[in-house]
Amino acid sequence: MMVSTPNISDAMHKQGALQGIRPIQPGYHIAGQALTVRTIDGDWAKPIEAIDKADKGTVLVVDVNKGKTAVWGELATWSAKLHGLAGVVIDGAVRDYDDLLKIKFPIFSRYIVPNAGEPKGLGEIGAEITCGNQPIQTGDWIIGDDSGVVVVPQKIAQEIANRALDVKEQENRIREEIKKGGSLGSVLKLKKWEKKIG
Repeated sequence: MMVSTPNISDAMHKQGALQGIRPIQPGYHIAGQALTVRTIDGDWAKPIEAIDKADKGTVLVVDVNKGKTAVWGELATWSAKLHGLAGVVIDGAVRDYDDLLKIKFPIFSRYIVPNAGEPKGLGEIGAEITCGNQPIQTGDWIIGDDSGVVVVPQKIAQEIANRALDVKEQENRIREEIKKGGSLGSVLKLKKWEKKIG
């Protein structure tokens, strides 16, 4: 990936970060457009249906309202991987952790648990959802790495991509100045921002 999620977050003025959503293991990277899914705690029917509706390269983004009963596991992961999805982001729980690690498919979630629910078919696919306290629509860009996940609204995706590259270039320049002996404080000229508290 050319830029990191921190680069993108900085480019969006600290917006877009999904709070509390983490990769299930280090080394996962995703970038793709979202297909949104809303379901209830433990109801895995809609996330599974969404796999068949998703285009290759899509990231499934599932709003379970922070539910702690798994709506995703090993079999869903195999299905998503073989269907060509880029990854899955779940504001809720996944299970079958040992098996998920062997499949090597990018999964980001709030919880890992042993228990799953039952398919009830409640919820919807393609509607605006909330994931990690961020609004997400189908077609928005989802980027994930070891630092977490960010959402970039589709209508500003190109602008944010360009800004994120600028952020990365600026960080590269600062890093080189530090390596040449400058301190971070002096390179950033932090004194000009100094104010007293109280």
